[in-house]
Amino acid sequence: MTRTTPDQGTTAPLGATVPGYPRIGPNRELKRALESYWAGESGREELDAAARAERERTWRRLTALGLDTVPSNTFSLYDQVLDSAVLAGAVPPRFAALGLDALGTYLAMARGTSGAAPLEMTKWFDTNYHYLVPEIAPTTRFHLDPTKPVSEYREALALGITTRPVLIGPASLLLLAKPADDAPDGFRPFDRLDDLVAVYALLLTTLADEGVAWVQLDEPAYAADRTAEELAALGRVYERLGGLAERPAILVSAYFGDLGEALPVLASSPVEAIGLDLVAGSVPVAGDVPGLATKTVVAGVVDGRNVWRTDLDAALATLRALEPQAAAVAVGTSCSLLHVPYDLDAEASLDPRLKEWLAFADQKVAEVVALAAALRDGQLTPSFQEARTALSDRASAPEVIDDGVRSRLAGLTPEDARRTAFAERADVQRDRLGLPPLPTTTIGSFPQTGDIRRARAAYRAGRLDRAEYTTRMRAEIERVIRLQEKLGLDVLVHGEPERNDMVQYFAEHLNGFATTEHGWVQSYGSRCVRPPILYGDVSRPAPITVEWATYAQSLTDRPVKGMLTGPVTILAWSFVRDDQPLGDTARQVALAIRDETVDLEATGIGIVQVDEPALRELLPLRRVDRAAYLDWSVGAFRLATAGVADETQVHTHLCYSEFGDVVAAIDGLDADVTSIEAARSRMEIVPDVAASGFARGIGPGVYDIHSPRVPSADEVEALLRRALDAIPGDRLWVNPDCGLKTRTYEQVEPALTALVEAAWRVRPAAG
Repeated sequence: MTRTTPDQGTTAPLGATVPGYPRIGPNRELKRALESYWAGESGREELDAAARAERERTWRRLTALGLDTVPSNTFSLYDQVLDSAVLAGAVPPRFAALGLDALGTYLAMARGTSGAAPLEMTKWFDTNYHYLVPEIAPTTRFHLDPTKPVSEYREALALGITTRPVLIGPASLLLLAKPADDAPDGFRPFDRLDDLVAVYALLLTTLADEGVAWVQLDEPAYAADRTAEELAALGRVYERLGGLAERPAILVSAYFGDLGEALPVLASSPVEAIGLDLVAGSVPVAGDVPGLATKTVVAGVVDGRNVWRTDLDAALATLRALEPQAAAVAVGTSCSLLHVPYDLDAEASLDPRLKEWLAFADQKVAEVVALAAALRDGQLTPSFQEARTALSDRASAPEVIDDGVRSRLAGLTPEDARRTAFAERADVQRDRLGLPPLPTTTIGSFPQTGDIRRARAAYRAGRLDRAEYTTRMRAEIERVIRLQEKLGLDVLVHGEPERNDMVQYFAEHLNGFATTEHGWVQSYGSRCVRPPILYGDVSRPAPITVEWATYAQSLTDRPVKGMLTGPVTILAWSFVRDDQPLGDTARQVALAIRDETVDLEATGIGIVQVDEPALRELLPLRRVDRAAYLDWSVGAFRLATAGVADETQVHTHLCYSEFGDVVAAIDGLDADVTSIEAARSRMEIVPDVAASGFARGIGPGVYDIHSPRVPSADEVEALLRRALDAIPGDRLWVNPDCGLKTRTYEQVEPALTALVEAAWRVRPAAG
């Protein structure tokens, strides 16, 4: 079946819709299916059945909730950017050479094999979702593999549900990619845009042949600063795709901010619809974008990234303000609902009052439907009054405000965020710790066995008393300490067996937070987290980690690090209150962490690590907004860590982001040692660090813990020597990229053995 170029007047309206929906399963069904498949406990048929069941559940659920149009191709076995790379044939030669079938090649790109390192992984814009970075070379042979979007469209159609396939747009796909290792200097993946657009043109024709009415192409890279060349190229892309003789109607969607100068470019192209994030962005000024008068605008007025109930009256006013500027206005969420949990109704243990203030994915879809109905016929459903009541109650709730916390913040001075100069601290720390060149350590967590997870669950459920729980945790801590001593590590950790998650654990011990039972959100692949809900002023009622760290230190003469999560990361990986400036909330969390650092030091802990893996993650997409963010984020970290004495060494850790834009901010953190992700990107960050003049301790990771691959000592040695070319040996540390919680001991022990052996080999060159 074919169709001609759609006409705005005859194309079916989009109405109430969403750009995407969670895909891991409400009870993490896909996670379990993937991990069972990887472990060899189930086969391809079981994995395919689990994936098919989740897709069907999603389409039926979204239809039942009342959406007018439902997306497809938003499901992924691992990552949507990887899906788009495979669709376009962008499979690096090292994976094609493995001789695997399509699924094996796909998973090898995601996770690596013994013979092929995986694709690099980094953060999806300013979210905690990780995407796989496509590798593009001048020789990459783009070709269309439409299997996934076509088969999923057919699958939904067989259920009686007509869907809108969703894909990463060609311009954003290349802007998110990196040059392959063998690409010549100066080559940019974006140089291949015309070649890639040819593939997308064939895809649109293929989808038209299937009878697809609408296709959604996401171009989120244009919510960030873009050059004049990149803006002009965006226009050429959609002139070409919009000018195809046979194609579906095209919705170009962007999110996480304003489209800025890209909006008039798209509005003047032949596409039928444009999706706008009106939570992070704003309604265009009337008359500024005349091309909108011929477009459907999908207005993202319901927040797809946070869990607070929508002010429906304000959202409706936004929709009505937009109506005079557009040919039609549809209603949606600001971005895919991938970033929030499935269903608030599953949370039986949440405080009923707090629950009234919240909306998860299903509730947000209901809000979209209610807004679309109000816009269409002017009738307000009871949900409007329910929202007014909930918003009023939240604003007046006494548990949101803590006068003691606010008084403490008001009394702070600039001196509270300053330490003695680094050079002076470094001397006294060197004398106290007595570490060798290239000291070896890990980032914090060790693998969590089934016994440990069961013990934590039994303790939470009241089936295990505190004494027995402590005994079991201490036994695991001793096991981890003895293992590290045997492996020859220089600075040890207690392994964090008591922690379910590096943010949730602290949230459970701080006032102002609530945690969920089923609020799982995908981080990458099968990895899920339960972001806590930060609803009120934050304080620390009692020490959190001191008991475990001091016990670990009592078992060994080697230094043991106290392990804490920093204020910026706690904010980034939580659902944060939106009723005050984020910087104010960050300072409240910083004071709670500061209290913990001081208590750790008082018990004799000589190294305190305050992890900030999300520092780069929250960096605003527009440069004009970055200085203000870096001011409060760096200030919050310094407030959290400046309460300790000179001889206490402060470490921090950052991971899975592009660091070039924040090297100066990393220096501004004033940590004594910073560990960073570097193994998967093969030390790409090191030149940035060296060129910046960064003069503190630095530990570029030499072991990629997000892959099951076990590196050899030769591989680690090569990375270390590359780092040593740019970083003096007296400042270089040796560590994995991240914590080891998600790996097994069978993987970790040989990997750390290789790490220590490589450090010993390279130490003579470190001086």
